[in-house]
Amino acid sequence: MRDVMRERINAALKAAQDEGDKRRCATLRLVQTAVKDREAAARENGKDGVNETEVIEILQKMIRQRETSAEEFESSGQLDLAEQEREEQEIIREFLPVQLSDEEMQKICEETVKDIDAHGLRDIGRCMNELKSRYPGKMDFVQASCLVKDMLRADGGEQGSTGTGKQD
Repeated sequence: MRDVMRERINAALKAAQDEGDKRRCATLRLVQTAVKDREAAARENGKDGVNETEVIEILQKMIRQRETSAEEFESSGQLDLAEQEREEQEIIREFLPVQLSDEEMQKICEETVKDIDAHGLRDIGRCMNELKSRYPGKMDFVQASCLVKDMLRADGGEQGSTGTGKQD
């Protein structure tokens, strides 16, 4: 599976080189380097590289980093650098599966909390594991985690609906 993603990135890099698109080349090289670094770390830990889900996580992290950088550049008045960060985000996004909208993510998180009968902050891990298995790469799991946490906090985290596990 990871070869398919790598082939897409390599093909895009070759096309960018042929077109002379320096920004795209540089961004795609950064993506390749990030994936290679993660693979090297995985091999050091006895794993056989990274799978497509892990590549998607790397890409999502790179996008979040660029969002943060763009905001910082804007707040400091460096609009040209902010625009560069946003261009890089768009290039990286091309390799991600179509992402769910905020409304879809909210609905899916609510359904998942109900499906697994989650009742408090102690169930965040179960909810997130379920979301990751059902929707790999299709949502920002950092954002989903915040949504689930808010739902579970409102649901029973403060009330302690079962009365057990409250004194951890």
